[in-house]
Amino acid sequence: MVDTMNRTDAATTLLGTLLSAAGRVGRGIRWYITNLMGDSAYATYVAHQHRLHPDEEPMTERQFWRQRMDDQDRNPGARCC
Repeated sequence: MVDTMNRTDAATTLLGTLLSAAGRVGRGIRWYITNLMGDSAYATYVAHQHRLHPDEEPMTERQFWRQRMDDQDRNPGARCC
């Protein structure tokens, strides 16, 4: 009876560990894709502004994205179009 309980506990622990690892992998993939696509760029900008320029009002999100697109049009870098 004790042996059966130990196996059940071990299986539950293993399953929990695997699910936890899968969750971490999923969050890592989501973080990577979000940063790759630039979805977190405005939040990063606002955090930077508050940290280094606390007395200045950050641009609105609309202003930020307009400036970012204008900068990319002026300096295309490695993109194809």
